[in-house]
Amino acid sequence: MMIRWLCDALRVRGKADLLLVFLFFAGFAALPVCALTPSLWGFAAASAVSYAADEALHQRAPTFVRRLSTLQVDRTMRFAVRTLMLLALAERMDAPGAVPAVGVALFSTHFALVMLYSAVHHAIRRRRTLPVVVRNLDMSGAGIPQRPPAYLYRRHLRKMLHLDLPAHAGLLTALATGTWYPAYLGYALTGALAVAAVLALLGQFRRARRMPGREGVIAEVNRQLAGYRPEVALYFSFAAVSRDFMYQVNMWIETLEHLDRRPLIILREHASFQNLSRTSVPVVCVPKADDLAELELPEVRVVLYPGNAGKNVHMLRVAEAKHVFIGHGDSDKLASSNRVSKVYDEIWVAGRAGRDRYQRVRHAISDEAIVEVGRPQLSPIRLHDDHTPGPLPVVLYAPTWEGWSDDDCHTSLIPMGVTLVERLLAENVRVVYKPHPLTGKRSKEAAAADREIRALLNADNEQRDAAEAQAAIEAARPRLKEIQTRLDELAGRHGGDLVQQTADARLPDPEDAAEWRELHAEWHRLFRESRGPVRHSVILRQLPTLYECFDQADLLISDVSSVVADFVASLKPYVLTNALDLPDEEFRAAYTTAGGAYLLDRDCTRLPEILRSVREPCQDPMAALRRTLKEYVLGPDRPTSTVRFNAAVEALAAKAEAEAEAGTAEEDAPRLREPDFPQQRTDSCGPALAPGTGPARSDAGPGGQLVTGRPGDR
Repeated sequence: MMIRWLCDALRVRGKADLLLVFLFFAGFAALPVCALTPSLWGFAAASAVSYAADEALHQRAPTFVRRLSTLQVDRTMRFAVRTLMLLALAERMDAPGAVPAVGVALFSTHFALVMLYSAVHHAIRRRRTLPVVVRNLDMSGAGIPQRPPAYLYRRHLRKMLHLDLPAHAGLLTALATGTWYPAYLGYALTGALAVAAVLALLGQFRRARRMPGREGVIAEVNRQLAGYRPEVALYFSFAAVSRDFMYQVNMWIETLEHLDRRPLIILREHASFQNLSRTSVPVVCVPKADDLAELELPEVRVVLYPGNAGKNVHMLRVAEAKHVFIGHGDSDKLASSNRVSKVYDEIWVAGRAGRDRYQRVRHAISDEAIVEVGRPQLSPIRLHDDHTPGPLPVVLYAPTWEGWSDDDCHTSLIPMGVTLVERLLAENVRVVYKPHPLTGKRSKEAAAADREIRALLNADNEQRDAAEAQAAIEAARPRLKEIQTRLDELAGRHGGDLVQQTADARLPDPEDAAEWRELHAEWHRLFRESRGPVRHSVILRQLPTLYECFDQADLLISDVSSVVADFVASLKPYVLTNALDLPDEEFRAAYTTAGGAYLLDRDCTRLPEILRSVREPCQDPMAALRRTLKEYVLGPDRPTSTVRFNAAVEALAAKAEAEAEAGTAEEDAPRLREPDFPQQRTDSCGPALAPGTGPARSDAGPGGQLVTGRPGDR
């Protein structure tokens, strides 16, 4: 318990990291003691330990290192302290006066060069910015210079500070041998290397000054878009976007790639661009609204929105297109029937359940604006009849997160998560634990429950052929890492800054898609085989995917969320947590997806009975209800969701084109000449309106939203 508390307090992961923290503090604490004693070999050992532990903590515990920086004990300060203690040691060991004096001058110069290097590096970064970054468009004509070499550009502060090593080693050698030329040699090496590094980076700064301007970059992007002629755009923005949120976009990528019309992805934050999955669809990331307004998209007729965000208004003002809210999963949460959706021309839902959910929001959404398109993403999910059980029942526990507020908190983690996992372990099942990516972001209680569940599963794994299983995992690790690296390359996350990724952007290679699928399949196969059929799994990364977890599970236990609605597609048994212990009838009336679910009480007393539905399939009374619910929630199997989604895009695009043609015809029609009116006088209420003018115009925006004033004011 004490170790766990220390790990939480220091923001480290385990005993190994705690040992590094101890060595780090011990090394730095020993430096002044050994310098003042003086103890040459003690100082050398403490200095080596402090160097090694500092570097290791940067790799293994970056959160701890950032916490040190908030206490003003940043990397530069730590190097300065080590250098100061070395000079104090030289003084205490009666080194000739010139040696410490030259050392003071050298180390002062070194730190000055570090500051100069950082200033030049910052200047290069400021110049290497683009108004638009892209993927899957040929930007070779933009004239973007290459990024400085990685050895000069990446982790520059760490490299520059470590140039003090020759001087430190030389001075320690001189103190040990009593001959002083090693000290001067070390000083010379440190100084020469620092000067050479600064001169090399100044050369890169000259190249960075050739970066194209804003107008030139946008013109080149527009030239590429004109050649591609996109017709459908998926638009995404999220203020706090990170890898945790990108599932909202990534789930739609394959659907976009199967459209008959040419798609485009528009992102508004650089973080979303960096975490976007692999796609052959052209991608543009435009952080500023003014730059977005400069993009020329004359043929875009349908814009799809997977989320509600404030920056959506920057795209909603495009009157020539139809705007559609597609969401990122159907669920019984309030977010799946939000009044804000009224600003869109249409709302696309999976099945009849989504339509009924919006109709309960009275006087907000018209029935004509709702279109049932299914869930195209679910087509790869394996059906219950095609599933082959393993030696132990596999239970997927996938709780939702705590929500943005207590009113929207549906997670079972806090009230019953730990109890549930303890009961599952007592039932001798295999647990696959996949918490929501945002778990613990708002609630400390949820974070604590999450950690305790992981500890329970890890402890139980140690009793299940731990040595053999761990050996299999270690054997598979290099190949899994190799595949992940290649997947990142195929996804465009191959290193370099966003400017370099844009400079290297080219048209997609059709062979990349086949390689992506093969590597994805191989990664999941290796992961399954290395974990074996009885070992529990904690899934925290993008791989394995949620739908892969669906395929491996015999039973899902989850909360009110879109995960449940998606799992319904498999027709496998699933459980909804009823943490408030509401009466079954009341719970099923409140949540549509409860119609085919087993309901689990807060104390988990029903769990053994529920597990009978997995161990004895004939004891599964909810099977027929799940079939009925599947069509109600997700729509019919025929035509397929992909066909229905594509048809909805075609129908809405045709409608937008017809309206655009009608508007053009109306503008071209001959107009009657307006009669001349005499000049109106000014009365006490202010100046009269000039002829031909009236009050500020109010235009009906998408979905009937009234928009007044400038387009950017919405």
